[in-house]
Amino acid sequence: MKTGERTVENKICPLEIAVNSISGKWKVPIGWQINEGKKRPSEFLKGIGKVDRRVLNKQLSEMIEAGILSKKSFNELPPRVEYSLTEIGERLIEILWQLNDWGKLLIPEKE
Repeated sequence: MKTGERTVENKICPLEIAVNSISGKWKVPIGWQINEGKKRPSEFLKGIGKVDRRVLNKQLSEMIEAGILSKKSFNELPPRVEYSLTEIGERLIEILWQLNDWGKLLIPEKE
């Protein structure tokens, strides 16, 4: 007698992976800040606004894990850390610019 077991396929969806890698309230603003040349956590805190340092660090770590950012630590006192876009991160910024242009189409014109 068959038990009716289902086989679950683990399909990889590139779109889902992409969206998950930039999901989070502060990841897109972090990308914009880095694109404008800001590299240090204190600069992100000033440029983004209401983000908590702990949340910022978590989002930065997730972006490093996703391959969007790289982190460079300097051996000096006080310790200094700088973030930069990877090649994948730079491609993300290009896509965000396109998404920005598309978003403009969604804003109703004021007459």
